[in-house]
Amino acid sequence: MSMEMTAWNALYNSRHAPQDTHPFSAATVRRIVRFAHRHHRKLVAFLLLSSVLAALTVATPLLAGRVMNAIDGRESATTVLSLAVLIAAIALAEAGVGILARWLSARIGEGLILDLRTAVYDHVQRMPVAFFTRTRTGALVSRLNNDVIGAQHAFSSTLSEVFGNLVTLLLTLVVMLNLSWRITLLALLLLPLFVVPARRMGSRLARLERERADHNAAMSTQMTERFSAPGATLVKLFGRPEEESAEFARRAGRVRDIGVRTAMVQEVFFTALTLVAALALALVYGLGGYHALRGSLDAGAVVSLALLLTRLYAPLTALASARVEVMSALVSFQRVFEVLDLKPLIEEKPDAEDLPDGPVSVEYEDVHFGYPSADKVSLASLEEVATLDTRGGEEVLHGISFRAEPGQMVALVGSSGAGKSTLASLAARLYDVDGGAVRLAGKDVRDLSAASLRATLGMVTQDGHLFHDTIRANLLLARPQAGDDELWSALRRARLDDLVSALPDGLDTLVGERGYRLSGGERQRLTIARLLLARPRVVVLDEATAHLDSTSEAAVQEALGEALAGRTSLVIAHRLSTVRAADQILVLEAGRIVERGTHAELLAADGRYAQLYRTQFAAEETPAEPAGRPQAVV
Repeated sequence: MSMEMTAWNALYNSRHAPQDTHPFSAATVRRIVRFAHRHHRKLVAFLLLSSVLAALTVATPLLAGRVMNAIDGRESATTVLSLAVLIAAIALAEAGVGILARWLSARIGEGLILDLRTAVYDHVQRMPVAFFTRTRTGALVSRLNNDVIGAQHAFSSTLSEVFGNLVTLLLTLVVMLNLSWRITLLALLLLPLFVVPARRMGSRLARLERERADHNAAMSTQMTERFSAPGATLVKLFGRPEEESAEFARRAGRVRDIGVRTAMVQEVFFTALTLVAALALALVYGLGGYHALRGSLDAGAVVSLALLLTRLYAPLTALASARVEVMSALVSFQRVFEVLDLKPLIEEKPDAEDLPDGPVSVEYEDVHFGYPSADKVSLASLEEVATLDTRGGEEVLHGISFRAEPGQMVALVGSSGAGKSTLASLAARLYDVDGGAVRLAGKDVRDLSAASLRATLGMVTQDGHLFHDTIRANLLLARPQAGDDELWSALRRARLDDLVSALPDGLDTLVGERGYRLSGGERQRLTIARLLLARPRVVVLDEATAHLDSTSEAAVQEALGEALAGRTSLVIAHRLSTVRAADQILVLEAGRIVERGTHAELLAADGRYAQLYRTQFAAEETPAEPAGRPQAVV
């Protein structure tokens, strides 16, 4: 590697040095070694090839000096040609070894990326829902991308460069000192003029780089918010376009100014380095030529020293900046290990069992629950805060007990924040209870395998989430082996087949991010079709008709009739009209069941349910009849 390229690497590493500079324990290094152990054979072969490559790099200048001596000594043409052929052979060997070393480096690095990414991805998949409600998605994705690649760089680049440069440096120094220790020591005196500017300029450029990154991030945020449909509407309705434009132009202008300053600093830096390199070569040729003329040094040694000089400065400069590269790699590894060290709160037992076929009851027995605190499920760095929120752990469900017999519908109603959705989450084992038990067919959900629980219980939430994929792919999440006939059957039962068949691409139509290309009712019916395809024996509906207009709600209600037929179901509803036919209605307030009974019984009791009912249907009631009378219900 040339001096200029080495200087550029040193400059780049200084600019991108990690801000986290706290010390790392030996345990972290040992953990990295254990993680990379599966690649140890490739690593050993790679280090051996790097040693061979370093030796070949030093051999060429010596042979060039030998050619000069042969010419100066009027040796035979055969000798000169033989040396030239040997130089060519070494060049070919160097190219071949370099390609092989690069292949091994790529195999090690990409293999490590695969290992780290799959380890982090699989681990994150096991994390509880509370982890995802707190974590910033971008920060988590960065761990899978930037930090994993940074860790990979330690093996594919940093390790090889440090080891190769160290071997090259030692061999070069030995050879140069053997040729002329005086010239070698004088040449080393110029090294600070080569290394120090790279470190100082690098720090200066790092500050400019961080400022530019901050401005670019601010502009990206402004564009992302203002260019979305809701954001653009808000700016047009309430914003001040002139001020928005002026703020954007100010930041863009600052980015321009930083770009100009960065370019000039780099140009001055490389011009200075070119000058230093020229001075070093002048020193070797001048002093070496002087000794050669006096007979204390041959001409070939002068040529060898000049060629070896570049092989001396390059590894010295690279090793001077190696600490930055090592720190960057360690920071990346530590950030990856932080995620891997988070303990999943939901663990499948080694002897987990499957539910047998047949009808399934749902039972909550004296259930107590509090959402986990942030320190149990998250990291400050993933939430992009200085310290984690210390709140959490307070009990939100207090001794909940009820039972839904096979085929029955139990409805959960109450004020917002009463604990309805929390109860539904416990049935699906998105969280584990703190006390008591949730049972399906008499078996604690904590004793069931995850596959059996997913096959038994299906859930439709109010947001009707869909992936940015085709209708077919979103349906096949429920049953990957389902054929087209089954897909169309599920769509027909969800009252969505006419819409899908009218689309140009049918089942292969992209639904867009979060399904935004479909209306709210269509999106919800597609999630119900997915549920029907899964054929669960227990259905949980969490506000499945929330935020829908009357027409969409009617279509969704028809689809829900298909989904609930013959199945045990828990239905959470804000609109009480959707649960009047429930076998049992539970009224929750502040994490407790305050009333239970059928629709008619609860209206007759004239309690909290009747109060909620009157609030929702006051416009439909007639003054001639008492508000709480069952006969008022249509």
